[in-house]
Amino acid sequence: MTNADSPERTTALHKSARAEILLVEDDQSTAAIVKELLESSGYRVWAAETGAAARSRLADSRVDLVILDLVLPDVDGLVLCADIRARTDVPIIVCSATTRKRDAILALRLGADDFVSKPFDIYDLEARIETVLRRAVQRKNPEPISEPDHYRVGDLVVDRARRHATLGGQELQLTPTEYRLLCTMASRPDEVFSRDELAQRVWGYQDASSGRAIDVHIRRLRVKLDSGVVPPPPIVSVRGFGYKITTGQRGISSVA
Repeated sequence: MTNADSPERTTALHKSARAEILLVEDDQSTAAIVKELLESSGYRVWAAETGAAARSRLADSRVDLVILDLVLPDVDGLVLCADIRARTDVPIIVCSATTRKRDAILALRLGADDFVSKPFDIYDLEARIETVLRRAVQRKNPEPISEPDHYRVGDLVVDRARRHATLGGQELQLTPTEYRLLCTMASRPDEVFSRDELAQRVWGYQDASSGRAIDVHIRRLRVKLDSGVVPPPPIVSVRGFGYKITTGQRGISSVA
C-alpha cells in the first residue's frame, strides 16, 4: 500500500468527505494504516476486529460503507457479508488476500459491491470507495413522482412506498438487489430490459462483469418467486439480450 498524498487524490475524494466507513479488519497494523490514510482524505473511519464488533457498530451507528476482510477470528467473512446484505443496503467492499477465485465470485453473489485483492494500492482502494459511494447516492435519489406507488403484474404486487413485494398476498423475502430487479421489470411488464440497463437501474453502473451478475440474481429471484403461494408471472430470458417479466401464462424461456 502506498501512502503519499497528492492534490489529485484530495480533489477526487472531496465529494465523499465525512462519509462514515466501517473497516472490518483483524490485522491491527493494516487497519491502522488504512484508517489513517482514509481519514486524511476526509472520511470518518470506525475499525472493528471481529464480526461481532462490526454487527454492533452497524446496529448502533450510521455507516455509509463497509470494507470487509474475509478472514476474521469469530466468523467467516463471506457469512458476515451475506448477513450485512440481508439486514441493510449499506455498500460493501470486500478486501482479501485469498488466491481462490471462487471467493471473489461468492462475495459478489452474496451482495458485495466490489472485491479488492490484497495487497492493494491505496489509490485504487480510494477510487473504488468513491465509485461505490457515488452509486449508493444515486440509488437513494428520490424516484420520479410520476411513478405509481404500486406495480401489479398478475398476482404480483410491488409496493414502492414500502419497498417490498407480495405474491398472492404473501410477502416475498427479497434482498435489496432482488427487489430493485423485480421493481424495474414490473414497472414495464412484457418489455425486455437489457442486462446493461438492468445493471444501470440496480447498481447505477455497468461493467464487463455486471451481465453475469444480473444472471445470478435473476436465477435467485426466480427461485423465490416459484416458492410463492400462487404461480408467479414468468421472468423470461431473451437470448443474448436480457430479461422481461410477462403478463402471460408461464412458458419455457430461452437460455440467455
